[in-house]
Amino acid sequence: MRIVRYQKGSEPPRLGWLLEDAVGPIEGSPYGDFHRLEASESLADVHLLAPVQPGKIICIGRNYAAHAKEHQAEVPDVPLIFLKPPSAVIGPGEMILLPPQSQQVEHEAELAVVIGKRGRWIPPEAALEHVLGYTIGNDVTARDLQRRDGQWTRAKGFDTFCPLGPWIETEFDPADALITCYVDDEMRQMASTHEMVFSVRQLIAFISSVMTLEPEDVILTGTPAGVGLLLPGNLVKVTIEGLGSLENPVARGETR
Repeated sequence: MRIVRYQKGSEPPRLGWLLEDAVGPIEGSPYGDFHRLEASESLADVHLLAPVQPGKIICIGRNYAAHAKEHQAEVPDVPLIFLKPPSAVIGPGEMILLPPQSQQVEHEAELAVVIGKRGRWIPPEAALEHVLGYTIGNDVTARDLQRRDGQWTRAKGFDTFCPLGPWIETEFDPADALITCYVDDEMRQMASTHEMVFSVRQLIAFISSVMTLEPEDVILTGTPAGVGLLLPGNLVKVTIEGLGSLENPVARGETR
């Protein structure tokens, strides 16, 4: 099932599900009890929002060996985790805003895991039982600030630096899916999720040994090699086989 958050006109946002090119409302919560209503609304007539409103966004650094190599960094022995704030989240079609503090903002195409069930000390063999589904993420990063600060909170945490969408796919297999990223007509990134150093199961087990995972938390699983500069006027398109595409235009942010 594909789960969406959507808005029609000035109506409040709501959760729904997709049936081909039609949207139906969901009553209740997909993180608990729910049922689907008739898919009678055309997808073209609604505005898709970020499909999840995470309490926390846990990100994985250097989870593709080629990406670690392009930054002259070692592949970690255990998952390298950091956080992005929920205020960074935007949805499909929303603007990535380049902050005046940075001269080098880059894209990072990633598979995003949406947690569906609370858990702590989750064993790898039970990890996928805690997953609601998967979506597409872009871990936008101010690379110059990342190098300058040493720690990554500022570089990863600007508003609009976490595009997510366009929906949550509950039937997705994360073992071997192709990830690509285009900026305008230029392909920047291409790799398979089977190249991840740590699998989704391993990541959930490791993260839950540190912190409790809650429904709607998001795990960004790391980016392949090929990250690159974003400029005003660019259009970033991240595609994951079986999940669709997430597109976001780029613009210069306000200076005050």
